[in-house]
Amino acid sequence: MDKNSAVNSPLITVEELAKELAGDRPPVLLDIRWQLTAPSAGSGTAGSGGQGGAVGAAEYAAGHLPGAVFVDLDRVLAAPPGAGGRHPLPDPVSLGAALRLAGVSADRPVVVYDGGPATSAARAWWVLRWAGHPAVRVLDGGFAAWRAAGQPESTEAPAPAAGDFTPTPGQLPTLDADQAAELARTGLLLDARAGERYRGEVEPLDPQAGHIPGAVSAPTFENNAADGRFRSAAELVERFRALGVEGQQVGVYCGSGVTAAHQALALAVAGHQVALYPGSWSEWSNDPRRPVATGADRG
Repeated sequence: MDKNSAVNSPLITVEELAKELAGDRPPVLLDIRWQLTAPSAGSGTAGSGGQGGAVGAAEYAAGHLPGAVFVDLDRVLAAPPGAGGRHPLPDPVSLGAALRLAGVSADRPVVVYDGGPATSAARAWWVLRWAGHPAVRVLDGGFAAWRAAGQPESTEAPAPAAGDFTPTPGQLPTLDADQAAELARTGLLLDARAGERYRGEVEPLDPQAGHIPGAVSAPTFENNAADGRFRSAAELVERFRALGVEGQQVGVYCGSGVTAAHQALALAVAGHQVALYPGSWSEWSNDPRRPVATGADRG
């Protein structure tokens, strides 16, 4: 058995997916390759306007899982950037239309993947689960693991039959800025960004460096092993126990709600459901009324 194989796991291995794709009712495949891009000149909106998705679309065109449909994270899995951050939650009507066009139906499982570490695929997993889809999994190791295993690839863009999925938003818990501030005081708020951004040593994307006072640094890249797959469920349980999740209300945030979804996915593998702050640091740091902490301590 694979280290992350489990009933109802949000992850699926290459071997498991290959077997399901050969079955009578294969899952819908969504390719979510995406790359965080630098802000446009004068815009301050990194990763917006489909720039990151353009990189992913080019990778998709060069080769993808047979039958997979490309989904642009910036345009489908987020609303346009603004006061709510760089990747606000998508409009449910627009989200539903795009997912139905990609062949997503309520009664058919969905598997999402990206290039490897699952940061953007996790955003798709979280958004679809938030929107009420009951069966969404992330390909552990992504396209890199699929290719390394010698599985077939395609350059053909499929034209799937239209799906019937209609989002019912709110099926996973979220936090607004005030709720995130309160949880940092009364529970556990995890900051999924790199440690140097949490400490305020660098800030390449947003107007202020630092973190939400009371938040705990928990870099999301520590959820993965060296090969880009998730660490085992047992290892993730120990990681989050050391961070203090047991017996606490837990929330997660990052720069704009993408890697926070990766943290939520890792926590789900470890058996925890948590609330996600979609606006994250990109919303918080743009509001001059919000306090900012720096350094290694929670503040």
